[in-house]
Amino acid sequence: MQAVFLLAGLGTRMRPLTDTIPKPMAQVAGKALLEHNLEKLPEEVTELIFVIGYLGDLITEHFGSHFGTRPITYVRQHELLGTAHALSLCEPHISGRFLVLMGDDLHSASDIARCLGHEWAWLVHRISGPFSGGLVCSDEYGAVTEVQEGTHEHIEGFMNTNLFVLNKEYFSYPMVSIKNNSEFGLPQTVALVARDIQITMVESHDWQQVTDMNDIARLNKEFSNGQ
Repeated sequence: MQAVFLLAGLGTRMRPLTDTIPKPMAQVAGKALLEHNLEKLPEEVTELIFVIGYLGDLITEHFGSHFGTRPITYVRQHELLGTAHALSLCEPHISGRFLVLMGDDLHSASDIARCLGHEWAWLVHRISGPFSGGLVCSDEYGAVTEVQEGTHEHIEGFMNTNLFVLNKEYFSYPMVSIKNNSEFGLPQTVALVARDIQITMVESHDWQQVTDMNDIARLNKEFSNGQ
């Protein structure tokens, strides 16, 4: 099985740190965020695909051709046209069912394993109160029905974590344009697929969103306290 990491973004909310390194290479407890996620992958993941862009050479220089026994294929996104576009560049390298995640949040091994227990899956995070981002909705059986972007006033809901288990059939669907047609969104495209294919919504038990330097400071403190 393959795991695709989308690593091409600018990480603007973590400047000035990301003036010199890509966000997935930001350090928490002495390791890059990306390394923490790589260490959480189960044994069934045998190949890695890294989509790089901004300062991507720093990623290739650090990791080289392998991470442990897993070979790494690098795909370069020359224009930052969104996460669906980044994933589309990987299609020639995808052989079947695969995992997709960002390299700059922290995921747990248990969350990844539970997602892989489903043929198609979308990891979500339970949230209470207003929030901005992708609100993932499901039917009574836990199958994804849609994703709603924007600011939400829901007392309780599920937000997108950008971790998916997909199949090569995903690439038969058109990418969904967002931001006035300037980008193509992966969550929106996966929601389009969900109209035809059952995609199970899996609630995260331990997802750490990393947005800015305050999150890095918080995580370093938690790791130092043994959490």
